[in-house]
Amino acid sequence: MCGRARCSLRGDDVPRACHRTLPPTRSLHMERYRPSYNVSPGFNLPVVRREDACDSDGYVLHCMKWGLIPSFTKKTEKPDHYKMFNARSESLNEKASFRRLVPKNRCLVAVEGFYEWKKGGSRKQPYYIHFKDGRPLVFAALYDYWQNSEGEILYTFTIITTSSSPALEWLHDRMPVIFGDKESTDTWLSGSASNFKNLLKPYEESDLAWCPVTPAMGKTSFDGPECIKEIQVKPESTTSIAKFFSRKGSENEETKPEQKVVPSQGSIKSEEQAEEAKKTEVGDSDLKSSQDAKKVPTKRHYEDSSEESKPALANKDLSPNPKKKREKSKTNAADDKQPNLFSYFGKR
Repeated sequence: MCGRARCSLRGDDVPRACHRTLPPTRSLHMERYRPSYNVSPGFNLPVVRREDACDSDGYVLHCMKWGLIPSFTKKTEKPDHYKMFNARSESLNEKASFRRLVPKNRCLVAVEGFYEWKKGGSRKQPYYIHFKDGRPLVFAALYDYWQNSEGEILYTFTIITTSSSPALEWLHDRMPVIFGDKESTDTWLSGSASNFKNLLKPYEESDLAWCPVTPAMGKTSFDGPECIKEIQVKPESTTSIAKFFSRKGSENEETKPEQKVVPSQGSIKSEEQAEEAKKTEVGDSDLKSSQDAKKVPTKRHYEDSSEESKPALANKDLSPNPKKKREKSKTNAADDKQPNLFSYFGKR
């Protein structure tokens, strides 16, 4: 997969990057091109394609949108440039969207480098891939045109990908088809359909380089030289707190020496004596509990116990004596009377 690239070339540098020695016969819509360090599907990029006339050896420098919109797409449909921004080289002759373009709609796309993301844990780290000497990379591509409901004709292209080279398998399993010399670009533009099949293979030369770059370039709005500036990648810590303590506990269990208790002859005897003593104690306790049970008085009926515990109220007169009650009240009144100042002077 190739979904991001750097194309900050000037418009007139693109033909030379594609090994074109003669000037183009014409240029189309180049005013739409805006150099950028972070281009994605939907951007306008310069493309080198053959001239429409079959007998012409000339080429056209044509600015097209990245992300193929097949010509048979409905005119009222909204174009989606992310749907076909790449085409697998292995299935070009199987899908109708690409098969009909192979004979006459082949083109070249020149960029200075492309980006790929490395999956690691919960994050993705982008890498910038480029030539070591700084020369542009040339990709194999296919183009098509589509007319919308308003009659506007839109030219779009898709970049062809293949399996990744051994040097880049660690990063991704796919990579764009890269042409490294003039012969391969000539064959792709003007050769017959049977000649270019050997060209759609991984680029395995040793002049490719790569470096990690800022994750901020994942946003299409992020642009500028900071996109390709190499950064230091910090290793992601995947060990959680739970894993840390579980691992620490397992390490302690592994490092803890296993203690084996070998019983001695004396300890065996002491255990037997303790068992006999325990049995004796159990027997004594059972005997004691049976003796205590005999001392407990026999349970009697509630009526019998209540008759004995009732007080003899019938023979005792509980009515108060009126005479004693009056004497007692006088005594209490005399006791309650406290001496005061008047009673003191009255006595004198």
